[in-house]
Amino acid sequence: MSSVINHYKTLKISPTATQAEIKQAYRRLVKLFHPDSQSSTAGHEEIVRLNAAYEILGDAQHRQSYDRQLSQQQNEQQSPCAPNVSRQQQQTARDADEQMEQWLIKVYKPVNKMLNSILKPLKKEIDELSADPFDDELIEKFQIYIETSRDFLKKAHNFLRSMPNPSNVAGVAAHLYYCINQVGDGIEELQLFTLNYDDRHLHTGQELFRIAARLRREAQDELKIKS
Repeated sequence: MSSVINHYKTLKISPTATQAEIKQAYRRLVKLFHPDSQSSTAGHEEIVRLNAAYEILGDAQHRQSYDRQLSQQQNEQQSPCAPNVSRQQQQTARDADEQMEQWLIKVYKPVNKMLNSILKPLKKEIDELSADPFDDELIEKFQIYIETSRDFLKKAHNFLRSMPNPSNVAGVAAHLYYCINQVGDGIEELQLFTLNYDDRHLHTGQELFRIAARLRREAQDELKIKS
């Protein structure tokens, strides 16, 4: 692998410099070394080096690729310490796997179970209610389902907040969060139907539950990819 020039040193900036700081450093140095400056520091070769550095670091995508090359070179130069770095990386990976396993057991599985207990019975409940939406006994049974769903939803909220999600399952956690929100809104619509018998609330509640079911499936699919 050919040696990678350290453009950060050329521009006299930190590798963590922002794009604005890179631009500012480049302009300052170009002005300092420009042949027309009549300064003792003026020099064409230095201007060439500055332009080459800014061409890479001034573009965010080029900089990202360059940073990977520079990091690889620095790691190779530190090869005597490579075994320790490798062990540390392995330990970090094991810790991440353990955190994910704990999150799946303590958060994902119970939340998924609570959501299933809400979403799965809806079709059966509505089918039974449709026999006579104005029947007091059927409405009362439907209200019991709604209140039971509220309890399950509260438990799902508590489980989801019980511990931070590891970064490698952030997408799964986000799907669950949005799923819970949709379920909560759906329950409110179903409750409104029992108060005014307006079919629009029933249909809206069903649609929100369908969206929630899709989000739950997407969480499951993303988790399968990571497993």
